[in-house]
Amino acid sequence: MIHFEKFQLQNGLRLIVHEDVSTPVAVLNVLYDVGARDEDAGRTGFAHLFEHLMFGGSINIEDFETPLQVAGGENNAFTTNDLTNYYMQLPAENIETAFWLESDRMLSLAFSEKSLEVQRKVVSEEFKEHYINKPYGDVWFKMRELAYKVHPYRWMTIGKELSHIENAQLSDVKKFFFKHYCPANAIVVVAGNIRTEQARSLTEKWFGDIPSGEKYIRNIPQEPKQNEERKLEVHADVPLDALYKCYHMSSRTDDRYYVAELIAEVLGGGASSRLHQALVKEKKLFSNIECYQTGSTDAGLLVVEGKLIKGIDMVVADKAVEEELVKMCSQKIDDKELTKIKNKTESAIVFEDMSVMNRAANLAMYELLGDANLMNTELAKYQSISANQILSESQILFDKKNSNTLYYYSNN
Repeated sequence: MIHFEKFQLQNGLRLIVHEDVSTPVAVLNVLYDVGARDEDAGRTGFAHLFEHLMFGGSINIEDFETPLQVAGGENNAFTTNDLTNYYMQLPAENIETAFWLESDRMLSLAFSEKSLEVQRKVVSEEFKEHYINKPYGDVWFKMRELAYKVHPYRWMTIGKELSHIENAQLSDVKKFFFKHYCPANAIVVVAGNIRTEQARSLTEKWFGDIPSGEKYIRNIPQEPKQNEERKLEVHADVPLDALYKCYHMSSRTDDRYYVAELIAEVLGGGASSRLHQALVKEKKLFSNIECYQTGSTDAGLLVVEGKLIKGIDMVVADKAVEEELVKMCSQKIDDKELTKIKNKTESAIVFEDMSVMNRAANLAMYELLGDANLMNTELAKYQSISANQILSESQILFDKKNSNTLYYYSNN
């Protein structure tokens, strides 16, 4: 059980405090309710660009890293299609340094053409290195566009195309910042060796005077139900042929999400999974194969992906995958396999929650989903899933009309 207390400041900022006196550190986690799905289709990659810009100095603090390092701290951030998360970990006695730094960049970044130019170049290079020049780097650009026709999940966090970042103007950037990076749109979690009253007092001191801003109201077009099988073939200079199959699944707040996650674990969760045993070890069609889900807040994707053994025919490999999916739709999973998968899921959750930094980030993310206490109740949702639920959800998921398949051929 993860114990915490929740508060809300007058400016709309949500605060969660989680005490853990067994650790010498404290964590300040600031989550902003903005991700790539909140971008304009003609100006994508902005949420990720801000992840970089937020380290470029603020009104009163030109150099972000040095005071944090002097205080013995470390920090990082990540952006997804759904959210942007910043976190700092310091010796508990120095936690006020984190409040000073985070509150000042929430108050306002030091916007300048120079800062924008520097970060624009960094992000552009990242785009080229990881998505243009890297083998298989364009897979998810193509898969998202194949699977999503309306929802903004059709582009990646890095952006839809490089030109959107290259052409980003300071006025666009400022507008995006003041729309999303404000107390009304943020969740702060303080975790570790700090008392609740101290955490609350420091939050009021450093964040309380920041203007609220307007709470961002999301109005995203929902993806219509897919009613036809979709396929795409690509030829590129990659070492091996690869197969990718995606199926639309429930949103993160739907109980069916947990069933889909267990299905992904049954099929592709490591060396003992069905796909690995059947298609890597026994039939020797793939060098590796996995199944996972995207974890999206809105309706996401369950994914099967694998690299083929050289010389194996793509259609034969795809047919072998389909046979395993048909088994999921026609035969109930036995109690032993279901128990094993549940135990593995429980172990993964417990292991992740061992780190105070992970606990802080997860409390923020669960609060964003609607209830921080989901962190304590989610395990029961997995444990309650039956073999019948897995069978019926498999039949919905693996309907041919819900499938998106990419044959990624090697030119070599």
